[in-house]
Amino acid sequence: MADQRLNKLAKLLVNYSTEVKPGDFVLVQCEEVCIPWMAEVVKEALKAGAHVETLIDSGEIDNIKLKYSSKEQLEEEKFIQKQAIEKADVWLTAWGTINTKINSSVDSDKIKSSSKGSSSWRKIYSERTGDGSLRWCGTQFPTHADAQEGSMSLDEYEDFVYGAGLLDSDDPVEEWKKISREQERWVKYLDSKKELHILSEGTDIKVKIEGRKWINCDGKANFPDGEIFTSPVEDGIDGYITFSFPGIYAGKEIEGIKLKVEKGKVVEATADKGEDLLKALLLTDEGASYFGEVAIGTNYGIKQFTRNMLFDEKIGGTIHMAIGDSMPEAGGKNRSTIHWDMLCNMRNGGKLYADGELFYENGEFIYEVLEKYNL
Repeated sequence: MADQRLNKLAKLLVNYSTEVKPGDFVLVQCEEVCIPWMAEVVKEALKAGAHVETLIDSGEIDNIKLKYSSKEQLEEEKFIQKQAIEKADVWLTAWGTINTKINSSVDSDKIKSSSKGSSSWRKIYSERTGDGSLRWCGTQFPTHADAQEGSMSLDEYEDFVYGAGLLDSDDPVEEWKKISREQERWVKYLDSKKELHILSEGTDIKVKIEGRKWINCDGKANFPDGEIFTSPVEDGIDGYITFSFPGIYAGKEIEGIKLKVEKGKVVEATADKGEDLLKALLLTDEGASYFGEVAIGTNYGIKQFTRNMLFDEKIGGTIHMAIGDSMPEAGGKNRSTIHWDMLCNMRNGGKLYADGELFYENGEFIYEVLEKYNL
C-alpha cells in the first residue's frame, strides 16, 4: 500500500506550495526511480484542473553523456529543458536517484562544461521565478541510494524525509503557515539592516545586504523548507569563511572548504579533498566566483547531516552561502550557470551580527532583539 505521507506531500506541493489553478501548464520532472512520487503529483495536478506534461530523467544516461561527450557537446544548449521552462506555469521536481556516486570518476572539467550547457534554461528559470511567472518547488523522494548516503535504512530515511516536512501532522499546511509567521518576524528585522557579520570557527566575514530583500522560505519553493535567505551585494563581501561540512556537487564531495573573499570575489580557495573540482567550479563563468546567497537554516527538526543539501542547508543552527547565481526576487544581480550551497555550523560559539547588533548565537536566534523593535 502506498505511503499516505506521499499523498499528503503531493497535495501540499500542488495546492499549497505552487497553488495550481485550472488551466495551468504544469511540468513534473524526476528520475525514473521517483515515478511513485510523479504519479501522485500528476494525479493531484490533474484534479486541480491543470494541463500536465512529464519529463523523466536518468542518472545512468546523464553519466554516459558526461563520459562520452566532447566539451562542445556538453556545452550545447539543453533544448528540451529550455522549451519546457519557457512554457510552464508550474514546475515540480523531485530529487532521488539510484546511485548517488555515479559521477564520482567523471573529470571535473566535464562537469564544468555540462554546467555551461545548462546556462540557457537556467537563465530563463532564474528570470521567471524572480518575476513570479514560474512557480517552482523541488522536493525529495526517499530512495535506497539517498538513504544509504544519509547512513539510514530506507524506513528510517522515509521517516526522516516526511518528518522534516511535518507530513506526520494532521494538517501539514497549517503547520507551515505557523512557521511562515514566525520566520517573517526575522525577515522584517533583517530587511532593515545593511551588513551581516558572521563569526565562527575559521570564519570572520562581513556581508553587505543593504537594499536586498530577505525571503521567507516556508515550503513554497523548496520542500521541506525552513530557512531565510537573501542575495548579498555582489561586491560587498570581505573576509574568510570555513565550511564545516562537505560540499556536494554532482555526487562528488569536497571537504574542508576554505575561501578568502575580497570585494565579493573568491580570491583564494582551498580544500582538504576535491580542491581541483572546487577551483574548476569557481572558474565555470564570471559569476561563479561571486556569491548569490547568504542564508540561515531554521528547521530544528533536521538535526543530522545527510549529504543532501535540500535538508542540510535547513539544519537549525547553521548558515550557508552559495557561490554563483543569485535570486532576482531578493534583489540579486549575479548571474551564473551554477548555484552551489556550502554549509557552516554555528552551534559551537557561532555569532551573527546585523549592523553590529548580536541577534544570533550558538545556533539560536535571540528573541529579545525582536522585542526591542516590536516585531
